[in-house]
Amino acid sequence: MFSTSAFVAFVYLGLVAANPLSARSTTFQVHELRRAAPQGFTQVGPAPAEQTISLRLALTQSDPDGVIDSLYKVSDPDSASYGQYLSKNEVEQFIAPQAATVNAVNAWLKENGLTSKSLSPAGDWISIQVPVSKANDLFNTNFSVFRHTGSGAETIRTLSYSLPAPLQGHVDLVHPTVSFPTSFSLKPSTTASQVAFHTTVEEGGLKAVCSNGTTVPCLQELYKIPLTPAVHKDNELGVTGFFGNSAHYAWLETFLEKYRPDMNPGTNFSVFGIDGGDNDQNYPSVSEGELDIQYTVGLATDVPVTYYFIGYDNQDGDLDGFLDGADAILALDKLPQVLTTSYGFPESSLSFALTDKLCRAYAQLGARGTTLLFAAGDDGPGCGNDDGSVFDAFFPSNCPFVTSVGGTQGFAPEEAWTGSSGGFSNYYSRPAYQEAAVSAYLKAHGNDNKGAYNASGRAFPDIAAKADEFIIYAGDSFYPIFGTSASSPTMASIIALINDRLESAHRPQLGFLNPWLYKQGYKAFTDITTGNSSLRCSSNGTAHGFNAVKGWDPVTGLGTPRFDKLLEILHL
Repeated sequence: MFSTSAFVAFVYLGLVAANPLSARSTTFQVHELRRAAPQGFTQVGPAPAEQTISLRLALTQSDPDGVIDSLYKVSDPDSASYGQYLSKNEVEQFIAPQAATVNAVNAWLKENGLTSKSLSPAGDWISIQVPVSKANDLFNTNFSVFRHTGSGAETIRTLSYSLPAPLQGHVDLVHPTVSFPTSFSLKPSTTASQVAFHTTVEEGGLKAVCSNGTTVPCLQELYKIPLTPAVHKDNELGVTGFFGNSAHYAWLETFLEKYRPDMNPGTNFSVFGIDGGDNDQNYPSVSEGELDIQYTVGLATDVPVTYYFIGYDNQDGDLDGFLDGADAILALDKLPQVLTTSYGFPESSLSFALTDKLCRAYAQLGARGTTLLFAAGDDGPGCGNDDGSVFDAFFPSNCPFVTSVGGTQGFAPEEAWTGSSGGFSNYYSRPAYQEAAVSAYLKAHGNDNKGAYNASGRAFPDIAAKADEFIIYAGDSFYPIFGTSASSPTMASIIALINDRLESAHRPQLGFLNPWLYKQGYKAFTDITTGNSSLRCSSNGTAHGFNAVKGWDPVTGLGTPRFDKLLEILHL
C-alpha cells in the first residue's frame, strides 16, 4: 500500500546498539538514528543536565493498518463502502493501544518514578516531563543543544536514541528527539519580485474581474463558483490557523463589503481554540489569517466556517501545535467536512516515524469523512542540498492520505506559478490511486531532473488553484499576496459548496478526495500545460524546477477546478 522506508538521513529500525554509550545500553536497542543534523543546524554542546524537557511517547496502536484499509474502502468510488464513513468510536478501536502495551508502559513509568499525561483521544500518545540527565539514562542517548544558523534559535535534540527492553514493541517513537522541524508557515509573500502573470484577453469576462488582481469575483468567474448560498448549517468548513495569525472580524466585514456586496457584511466565523489559541483581535496581522478567512467566508457563501486556532501552549515540541491540532479535532464527536491548512515542513526535517504518525492521524480524519487539503508549498522542488541537485519534498503534501494543492498564476490561460512546490516523497511510495497518472508523466518526462528525486515516491501536488496576487484587507488597506496558502482555501471553498449540494441530494460528503480525483474527478479540472516551478538553493546556484505539461505534473497536479463540471460529473 505504501512504503515504510525512511529517508537516507535516518535509520528507523530496532538495531542493537553497536557503540554503546555505557554499560546500561546492553538492555537497549537503537530505535531511531540520523547520521547528522539537517542542513542549517549546528551542534553547540551538551544540553544542561538539570533542564526539564517534555517528551511524547507514541504507543503502538492496535490495528493501524485497519484504519488505512477502511479509509480506502470509504473513499474509492468503485467500493461498495464508498461514502460509508466511520464513527469516532470505530476509528478509535483501531487506534487504541492493546492492554498489554498499556500495562507494559505503565509498569515502566512506575519503575522509573514517572507520571504521564494522555494527549490523544484514543490514548496512543502520552507525555512525560524529565530532566535532560534522566532522559539520557532512560533512552541511552545524549541530548544536545543545536542552533539553527538562519534564525539563531536553539533547540534540544539528539542524533539517536534507544528503547529499553520493556518498551520494545510497545512504543513506536519518542518525540522530540531526532526530528529538527523548521518554521513551517507558508506565509504569503508580498515581495515585489513575485509579479502576477497576465496575458492579453478580450475585453469583458475574465479581464474585467481579474486584471487588477485575484479577488472573489475573479475566482468566481474563473472557476464558475456560484453566488448561490449554501443551505445546510451542519456542513462545516474548517480553517487551521497557527502562530498568532489572527483573523479580524472588522477587516472581514470591509472585505465583504467590497467583494461580496450581495452578502450580509456581518457574516462571520466561529473560533475553536487549541493550545491556548484565542484569535486575539488586538494582535497584529501577519496576513495568513486574513487570507484564509476572507477567501473561505467570501467564496463559500453561507457555509459555516470554523477557525481552528492553535496558540503557543504547545504540547508537541517544535511541531508548534501541528500534532496537537490533529488530536484536538479527532477528539470531536462532529468533524468539519472540509479542513484547509496552509502550513507544512520540509520532509527531510522530520523523521519517518514522526511523519508517519502525523500522516496516519490524517488518515483517521479522512476515514471519518473529512476532506483534508494542504497547501503544497512555496519553494518549488525544494532544496535537499546547497546546489539544488537533490530536491526535498514537503510535508504534509507527501502524505498519501491528504490532498495537496499547488499553485497557478494568470487567468487567460492559467499557467504554473513559479513558487508552487511539488515533486516526489522520499518516505512514501506511490499510492495505487495515482499510479497511472504519474507513470504517464514519468514515461514522457522522467529524464527531466533525473537523479534529483525519488521517481517511485508519492507524487504531489494532486490539484492546483490560483496562487498569485490575492487581494486581502488588513489594517487600513487592500494589498496583494502570493502563495499556495491562497490556493488551498480556494479549493476548500469549492468542495464545501459541493458538499452542500450533495447533502441536499441526501448523499454523503466527498471525504478523502484522491481515489475519486484520479479515477473520475480529474475530468472536472482544467489541465495546466504551461509554466514551471523554479528555485535557487543558493545565491549563486542554478535555478531548478519542474515544467507543467499535459496530464498530471509535479507543479499543478491534475489541474484547476471548474465548479460547473464538478456538478456535472457528480450528477448534481
